[in-house]
Amino acid sequence: MTANPKMPKALFFGDKNRIEMVYGEGRIDEVASISSLYDTVVTRVNFEQHLDALHEVEVIFSTWGMPLLTDEQVTALPNLKLLLYAAGSVQSFAAPLLQTGVRIVSAWRANAEPVAQFTLAQILLSLKGFYRNVREFDGGPVSFRSAWRGPGVYAQIVGLLGCGAVARRVIELLAPFDLDILVYDPFLSSQEAEQLGVQKVAITSLFSQAAVISNHLPDKPETVATIDHTLLSTLKPGATFINTGRGATVVETDLIAVLSRRTDLTALLDVTFPEPTGEASALLSLPNVIISSHIAGATNREVFRMADLCINEYKRYVAGATLQHEVSADMLRRLA
Repeated sequence: MTANPKMPKALFFGDKNRIEMVYGEGRIDEVASISSLYDTVVTRVNFEQHLDALHEVEVIFSTWGMPLLTDEQVTALPNLKLLLYAAGSVQSFAAPLLQTGVRIVSAWRANAEPVAQFTLAQILLSLKGFYRNVREFDGGPVSFRSAWRGPGVYAQIVGLLGCGAVARRVIELLAPFDLDILVYDPFLSSQEAEQLGVQKVAITSLFSQAAVISNHLPDKPETVATIDHTLLSTLKPGATFINTGRGATVVETDLIAVLSRRTDLTALLDVTFPEPTGEASALLSLPNVIISSHIAGATNREVFRMADLCINEYKRYVAGATLQHEVSADMLRRLA
């Protein structure tokens, strides 16, 4: 790893193991070749030991595990101009940096991509009736003909709960499939909905009309227990409920009650509350529930997509070009 002394002084800040994972396969060396990179990963624990070097730092690269800096620590970084965060939400640490004029880039779009791809796959298979079909088909000639077949991937209604980064990418990925998309999001304007090519509806309308519903509600106090018995009971015959968002937005006891009674429904849960569900959860024994272990987000080599976004943004910064993934204080306020 050879630093380029003619380039901005940079360092990696945060959890060393996560940094080595996300910026793996030569990406740390790439950062070193295009910056004057400090040779030690700085953490909250060793911060004080590296104060002399921190004074000159202009750019920080980080990822999951980036800590909230104290006022004293921010003061110790007087030349910091840019923080590149190879992960999603920056809510936990961004505010004090933005207040001092530090620019922040988040790889939230890259972080949303694998979740959107995972959701797309589940939506298409659900519309074909795949999940119910395989549980009803036992290999015999009777079930070969009688096992459920879904409505198909054409002229059907898909409902999305929430219209954040993941849901918007899902909308883009669904565009070629001739589907009608309903969205429930109190903060989505009618003008934005029209631009996205979706119909904004009340949550009750979405549950009663959609053949497949995918949950992307944010993790906020006001969204806890949003999806309850009343809504779940109105699902169309043969409908599928997908959750790659947050488990706490669903009342688990209500979900169990409805799915136990209505075997025509299917639930695909990549998140639960609590997580993991625990061996005693009835969700694990219901035949119309499939639970995956929170795998929709970036895993294995997918995490490199976030590092690559940050490295590309750094190159734009050095070239004086407009940053494409910058987070503003206004964005933070709207997402709070």
